[in-house]
Amino acid sequence: MTAAPVILGIDDLRPLPRATRIARTSRAGIQLLEEHRGRFIDELWLDHDLGGEDSILPVVTLLEEAAFHGRPFDIGTVFVHSANPTGAETVVRSLTHWRYRVRRATA
Repeated sequence: MTAAPVILGIDDLRPLPRATRIARTSRAGIQLLEEHRGRFIDELWLDHDLGGEDSILPVVTLLEEAAFHGRPFDIGTVFVHSANPTGAETVVRSLTHWRYRVRRATA
């Protein structure tokens, strides 16, 4: 029996029907990732703008710092699905630099 895929989403509005867990703020997203540290995450879906002044950047910083310290999160693919093209490109560029597998998805 194979384990169900772990699909995490960090998005303030979208329902993300395939996600097994969704965080609606960057703070909740960081907590969600910390809960999965050391476990394989099949997919991680990221939105850039998370409402008000909140954005995905604190989550990106967590992922970058983990990789910098030689302990990157074990993620199959990170999907960036933001309607903010500049913000999305920043996330894609940052995470690709740290060798995460990143794809741009339609918002």
